[in-house]
Amino acid sequence: LEISRSGYTLDLKTPRVEAGKKTDLRFAVVQDGTGRKVTAYQREHGKDLHLIVASRDLTVYRHLHPTRAADGTWSTPVKLPEAGGYRVFADFKPKGGKALTLGADLAASGPYEPGELPEHNTTAKVDGYEVRLRGALTPGKAGELTLTVAKDGKPVRNLQPYLGAYGHLVALRSGDLAYLHVHPNGEPGDGKTKPGPEVSFTATAPSAGAYRLFLDFQHEGKVRTAAFTVHAGGAADEAEQPSQARPAEEEAGHAH
Repeated sequence: LEISRSGYTLDLKTPRVEAGKKTDLRFAVVQDGTGRKVTAYQREHGKDLHLIVASRDLTVYRHLHPTRAADGTWSTPVKLPEAGGYRVFADFKPKGGKALTLGADLAASGPYEPGELPEHNTTAKVDGYEVRLRGALTPGKAGELTLTVAKDGKPVRNLQPYLGAYGHLVALRSGDLAYLHVHPNGEPGDGKTKPGPEVSFTATAPSAGAYRLFLDFQHEGKVRTAAFTVHAGGAADEAEQPSQARPAEEEAGHAH
């Protein structure tokens, strides 16, 4: 949640955008003390930096791949469908340093009406795909989450690598948008990880509460996003009951 940490600050140069209008989102990672922009990064999951944009009500999600200019300024086009408050997360590892996630607030102008957190679901549908979630988030304890991808009722066994894995999972906590690092289990080419239909991750919830999970997966050359609402602690009975979500394309999205 911090805009500054471990000697680095996220300098969001475009703190406001207009809802429904494509805008270049510009930012830089700056070294505290010197004020210099970071230009050397260590690649993680296929990219020097991952940028996540999520609405405060967790109904809008974007995983963006910005490009970096020679002076260290990053930019990417973004079009946010609704007005309101958003949070920008820059997930990166400076060369010679440790992995960091820095966050900053982003405002989208226009008429605003906050949405309700989507109800609990363990099944999500997007573009003819159905993704089912097994496992649970447990406060303070690592647990396995397994997602199974099917298309037209048939298991997908030829998922394509995306960001160094057969899926990329982001978890955000409702209320403060705490960003969880979720690690894929296995990787393409390791001799034991199959390209579907199951993709598994290990995650630890820092506290009880509601979380929104976003799975990006690639198949037939296109990345799609499946979204889930789950509860960590205090909602075990509910977590056992699968439910249908509204189509993921209505509430989450992916961009390059």
